[in-house]
Amino acid sequence: MPSNTLTLESAKQANFNLVDDPKKGRQALHNTIVAYRANRRSGTACVKSRSEVAGSGKKLWKQKGTGRARMGSRRSPIWVGGGRAFGPKPRDYSKIIPRKIKQLALRKAITERIKDGDVITTVHFAIADGKTKSFLKTLHAITDAEKVLILGKFDELTFRAARNVPRVLLFAATDVNAEHLLDYAKIILTGEALETLAQRTSAA
Repeated sequence: MPSNTLTLESAKQANFNLVDDPKKGRQALHNTIVAYRANRRSGTACVKSRSEVAGSGKKLWKQKGTGRARMGSRRSPIWVGGGRAFGPKPRDYSKIIPRKIKQLALRKAITERIKDGDVITTVHFAIADGKTKSFLKTLHAITDAEKVLILGKFDELTFRAARNVPRVLLFAATDVNAEHLLDYAKIILTGEALETLAQRTSAA
């Protein structure tokens, strides 16, 4: 199927609201990516402190006169089986990013990928027979990159053909974010995805 590399000029003709200033949006993009990754952290790491481990609180030996270092409890962190000093506890790593910052990050990400020549457009992307071999043939006719993000609306047969291909993701343009756009070597946009992304950037 025919495909073309999306340029800055053709993107503007398609009503993309791009970031023309090369310095604008860098911090917004960084903060947004950090937030996305932080929000995926479970924050469930947990160890027991000296007050939580099992063990007697009896003083092991008298304070003075033994020649040994003073010691109050077997649950002390310096003992095997003792509690952990300053160990991790469950916590929330999530970060809140304002909507306009996320929108600016999306515009910045798509602008940089278009500028680098990594965005390819095609009218549609569909695999009629649902076979992986056909999917790879169609994909390689568009790009030789191994890690590819394909945006659009796909039927069940196309999803079936792509599910065994590693490092290739079929995704909806309505849900794609800045991290997705930066994580793949090439991005393929169908006609529907091109319109959707243009609307999302114009709404920013």
